[in-house]
This record gives sequence, structure tokens and C-alpha cells, in this order.
Amino acid sequence: MYSLSDFDFELPPERIAQLPLLERSASRLLQLDGDQITDRHFADIADQLQPGDLLVMNNTRVLKARFFGTKETGGQVEVLVERVLDKRTVLAQVRASKSPKPGNRIRLADAFEVTVGERAGEFFILQIDAGGDIFALIEAHGRLPLPPYIEHNADEFDEQRYQTVYSKEPGAVAAPTAGLHFDQPLLDRLAEKGVKLAYVTLHVGAGTFQPVRVEDLSAHKMHSEWYTIPQETVDAVRAAKAAGRDVIAVGTTSLRALESASQSGELVAGSDDTALFITPGYSFKTVTRLITNFHLPKSTLMMLVSAFAGYHEIRKAYQHAIANEYRFFSYGDAMLLTTRSR
Repeated sequence: MYSLSDFDFELPPERIAQLPLLERSASRLLQLDGDQITDRHFADIADQLQPGDLLVMNNTRVLKARFFGTKETGGQVEVLVERVLDKRTVLAQVRASKSPKPGNRIRLADAFEVTVGERAGEFFILQIDAGGDIFALIEAHGRLPLPPYIEHNADEFDEQRYQTVYSKEPGAVAAPTAGLHFDQPLLDRLAEKGVKLAYVTLHVGAGTFQPVRVEDLSAHKMHSEWYTIPQETVDAVRAAKAAGRDVIAVGTTSLRALESASQSGELVAGSDDTALFITPGYSFKTVTRLITNFHLPKSTLMMLVSAFAGYHEIRKAYQHAIANEYRFFSYGDAMLLTTRSR
């Protein structure tokens, strides 16, 4: 039985990528198949896939979800929208010297006001007073929320590079970062080879950056995220499996969506919240290969990739990546993993 400390590792700070590469597909790719490690370039990933293989991508789009504002008392507030609940209501983190109370009003970005509602765990329900489309309002006045380990404020380059080229459905507060490596020429090359593409939507929450804080993993409460699996994606997965081809999740978010919708043993279409916590011993039902970035120590995503490719194999791969100066986390390099149960 694994515990939290089993997923810790030492990462030199200089290995954390602070900036994206100018060219998306110029990143490196560590391929791990069993205990075999191969160093590649991401642009060459098409050579590792076969006609009829299915890439499943998360088409969520990152909101400009960070706001700075003032309370009625004049105190400073920072708000991070976690989820849009309806046309006028959001779930959000609120950071202030004193937690706001229900009924308090906050002016955000000196542009519109919100009324504080009830608390929901670590979040607050906020009612937006302004009219118009809520997503347009967030886009017009918010700031792009870069991960906490990136040490600069988002600029215009980040606003373009911290979105996948196929992002479509607004709602995330963090990018599905494995998809950041794909540019249109690479997608065209994959299509020419006969690799199929399908999409899911999982709106990534800020909880993706939170470390696990309990040594006993069974006591960890997983953060919840909303996902949608279209019927056409279900059909594409079934066709790939029937042909004996691989179903390759582009990112842990795509994998969590697919596996969450496969708990009956077979992938089904629909939308739901997922708090699926994947640790070693989990039996994967749909995904056979995974494209992913390198993850934070003691994170649920370290546990997920260890479950997928093997605990000792992942430890060895991460040691190799650090020794060979791979770039880590959201703006870093990628891995191509094959499940142990394939």
C-alpha cells in the first residue's frame, strides 16, 4: 500500500519551466514503455502512432479567471473563479485579510460588482450584478491565471500559449497542458497519417495544483471537476478498440474524463462531476496510452501516472528526466506512456 511520501522527489528549481517555447511542438518527449526509456522530440510523436489510433483531447478553454478588487470597507481582495454555475453565479476562491460574509459586496477590476453568497467548502458563491454574457464579462475584465509556480504575470504571449490550439469550451482555470505541445502543422500531419481525433471537455479546476496533505491516501478528498463526453467520442473509442488500435488520452484531464465515464466497464456519453482519484492498483478501462507533462511531487497526478505506467518505472523515468535536464510542469516537456495492462 502506497503512502504520500512514496510520491515525493527532489526537483531542482531550475527544472521548472517558467516560459513556453516559441514553437509548441519543439518540446522534448520522453517515451516510457515498460522499463524502456527513449528520448525523442515532440514533433516526432506522429512516428510513434499508427493509422487508426485515436487521440482524445480536452477542448476546454482557460478563463481569465483572476480578478483584483476592493470590499465595501476598502480592503483589497483577490478572486479566482473556479466554476461558472449559471448566467449570473460563479464559485470562486476569495483571498482577503478577513473572509467576506454573505451579503457583502465586492467591486472587481473596477468594472462590476458581485454579492457574496454562502460558503461552499474553500469556495464562495458569488452573484454577479452586471448584465450581459458572463463569459464575455470574464474575458473582458479578468486576468489569465498562470500556475502558482510560474513567477511572472501573464502577458499577451501567455494568453496565446496557455491555450491549446483546439480550445473551444470556456470554463477552465488551468490549461490541459499536454495539449499545449500540439500545433496545427502537427495535427495536420497526424491526420494525413490516419490518426483519428476526438474530444472531451473537462474544465480543469485550481485543485489540480494542490498537493495531497495526508500521508494516508485513503483519507484524501479529491477535488471535483465537470466533464462532458459526446456520443461521437464514444463511437470513435469503440471503433478504435474494435480495430485493435490504441486510445491515447492527451493529458490526465482527458484520461480522468474517459475513465470517469467508463466506471460501468464501458465508456458512456454524458456530463457529470468527477472526483475520481486514481492510485496504483486502479484498473484502466478505456485508455491504453497517455501523453502528459511532468507533474508536481506529492500530487494526485504523480499517483495517476504511477498507476498507469508503473510506480518504479515512473520513478526511473523522472530520475532520467531530471538528470537529462527536461523541463517540468505546465510549460515543460512531455511524456508518452503505455499502460502496464495493455
